[in-house]
Amino acid sequence: MPTIDLKYGRTSIPFEYDEGRFEILGNTCAKRELSDADIGERLDQPIDSATLDEIVNPRDSVLIVVPDATRETACAQIVNLVVRRLIAGGTAAHDIRIIFATGIRRKVTEDEKASILTPFIAQRIKTLDHGSRDLMQSIQLGETTSGIPIGLNRAVVEHDHVIIIGGVSFHYFAGFTGGRKLICPGLASSRTITETHKLAFDCDTKSRREGVDTGLLDGNAVNEAFMEIVAKVNPAFAINTIVNDTGQAVDLTCGNWTTSHRAACDAYASEHTVLIREKRDLVFVSCGGYPHDINMIQAHKALETASRACNDCGTIILMAECPDGLGRDDFLKWFEALDSRELAKGLCDKYQVNGQTAWNLLEKAERFDIRIVSGIDHESIERMRVKKIDVPAIESLSFANGKSGYIIPDGAKISIVT
Repeated sequence: MPTIDLKYGRTSIPFEYDEGRFEILGNTCAKRELSDADIGERLDQPIDSATLDEIVNPRDSVLIVVPDATRETACAQIVNLVVRRLIAGGTAAHDIRIIFATGIRRKVTEDEKASILTPFIAQRIKTLDHGSRDLMQSIQLGETTSGIPIGLNRAVVEHDHVIIIGGVSFHYFAGFTGGRKLICPGLASSRTITETHKLAFDCDTKSRREGVDTGLLDGNAVNEAFMEIVAKVNPAFAINTIVNDTGQAVDLTCGNWTTSHRAACDAYASEHTVLIREKRDLVFVSCGGYPHDINMIQAHKALETASRACNDCGTIILMAECPDGLGRDDFLKWFEALDSRELAKGLCDKYQVNGQTAWNLLEKAERFDIRIVSGIDHESIERMRVKKIDVPAIESLSFANGKSGYIIPDGAKISIVT
């Protein structure tokens, strides 16, 4: 029987399967990695925008916004080329700053900075850390039309130009990652993040709001709030990447922050949307390895994908190493609720961003038999209403009761449609 290597953190788990009973979802053909010359050509042909050389003048200050370690964007290659281009155009190195779009997540470590930016750039260009709860960092820019206060890191208004660099993939309620998300929620205050994310949840139905879903931008209340907020900043230039399994850029759009991002989203969706004829009773899913399984909050996105391929009451096997644990110290407290309905009530009474993630996970745990291979401790796994298993148990489950199923090697990267 054939064997497939399912990524688990920075390693992989070999998995032998019966081709007659299991179908692999999302195995796309490898595309050629973009060379530095390829990326240079794309930067010279922006969408609905002047080039960086035309936008940035000597002595202008530039803020480059990049993702943190939970995202895979080929950032090191892109930032290196952009910084060199800016300096060649007359911008002084001390007029360039790089800020990490961490939202409410932890700060980026020094080792992560070197990995995200390359050691060369991390040592020579000043970097800034965003603190969503640091009032000294925040500046208020009014309210959205629906009354959401707009609090952003003041660095976005203290520089002549803001350049955003991010990767595009699916997001389970914002539609897609990247683009406007580098600013909001990436550089937003905790209150702004809370109020925009709250739009994803309908407290009348105690469920996801209609129109808020994977791959949806138009009519998506969360995306529309992000767009309105980021328009206050109006980034000068955006770079959007699509990466392969090793995190190298295989496609890139750049230019206007709205239209270049939309072009990247369209390209990503066309290559990563998987149509299936039927749901099945058994689904094995890997997040796609690090950083997609860096913690449970990130890993649960692959569980969302798997749930769209699995029959209710079916079994989902999630492979997620989670070296950073749950992702938030307060995440488990949400699972003190009796069930997802009670959790939803608590969420509506006092909304918190990670509470919605917990609700999403618990709702899946009530619909499916979820088993997880993970470095998270046994007690925490059980409190989330899922079962912890080891690698030998995976092999035995693959033959259980003759069930047919699916194998999803990169659950964080695809969308499944029936």
